[in-house]
Amino acid sequence: MMRMSIIFIFLALLVQSATPKVHRSVNRSIQIVNESASKIEIFWVHPETREPSLMSNPFIVPGADFSLNSFVGHEFLVKEMPGKNGCQVDSCKTENFKVSPNDEQVIRVSPEITVTFVDNKIRARKEADELIKACQVDARKRVELAGQDKAAALDAMDDLVNCVQGGVSSRLETVNEEIAFQASVRTDIAALLENYTCTDDSLNSSKDITTQQWKQADLTRTVHIKHERPTSRIHVIENFISDDECDAMEAAAQKSLHRATVADGKGGSRLSDNRKAMQAGIKVPWKDEASGNAIARLSRRVYDYTNHVLGLGIEEHGQEDLMSIQYFGRGKNDTEPDRYTPHCDGDCTGLPHKHGTRMATMVMYCDVADLGGHTNF
Repeated sequence: MMRMSIIFIFLALLVQSATPKVHRSVNRSIQIVNESASKIEIFWVHPETREPSLMSNPFIVPGADFSLNSFVGHEFLVKEMPGKNGCQVDSCKTENFKVSPNDEQVIRVSPEITVTFVDNKIRARKEADELIKACQVDARKRVELAGQDKAAALDAMDDLVNCVQGGVSSRLETVNEEIAFQASVRTDIAALLENYTCTDDSLNSSKDITTQQWKQADLTRTVHIKHERPTSRIHVIENFISDDECDAMEAAAQKSLHRATVADGKGGSRLSDNRKAMQAGIKVPWKDEASGNAIARLSRRVYDYTNHVLGLGIEEHGQEDLMSIQYFGRGKNDTEPDRYTPHCDGDCTGLPHKHGTRMATMVMYCDVADLGGHTNF
């Protein structure tokens, strides 16, 4: 029987006042819809020279739409083109618009060549206004009919509140259903990919985007950048954990190893068929860091690298313990192998990160399987 030993540490951003603000990416996707009867051109406007640069390559015909990737604050010019069904050269209209910090930006060019700009926040405000107005119409009628009857007037106001609450609840239910659907799609895709990668023992790791060098104390380590996006990164660091640190972790874990559990969604944990392994939590003896304790030294390296990459100033206080996970192999024909099926270490909703929840995971390998033992992201 062969064992594969892995050490996890989950990091959360806990203290807002002690850390810099997490900045969103300024990249934005915008869509331009031509609802006019004329061909139109889209130009990017240089912020200093005001020189226009053609982006629509070469124009957008009536009824068509055009998508482009830009950045918050960039300014664009919409220009009507002369033609049989359009303007004359000296009477063609132009309109400007700027990319907002919000998402789902759609710019509609009307038949009069005026620009209507809508994004997710404008759309949400409009929906809220329509909901409130619809409820107000009925409430006003009831208040007028109530006349001097205070009880009837109060009932009308209560119904107004209930109308708004019902509309909001219905909208939230729709949004939550969409979030749940998107989460299930991610999990289903991950399961298919996992089955594929685990079947192919000869499959190599993803190619590096680039490699970097990270120096901590007097040692320089090579870092393989596998995935790099504003909201997700995967870095593989060579020789991150030493043999004596692995031995110290194994010794600390030995006395409290138990069957691995998963979060139960209520702040606790439970057993699950999706996770088959042995695990043990390990408290970091920070008081022994100055004397060279191996576990404290390793944990400090985790925080150093995370802060090196993210610049969030994360401290050790209030964080989760280290976690030792041990998977045992029983041969290639094992029908129920030790494994952890596709999951998220935090929320799987695709929504922006919630303050105070897990925001990074460090996985350190002590013993690596001769066959299998893949980790897929």
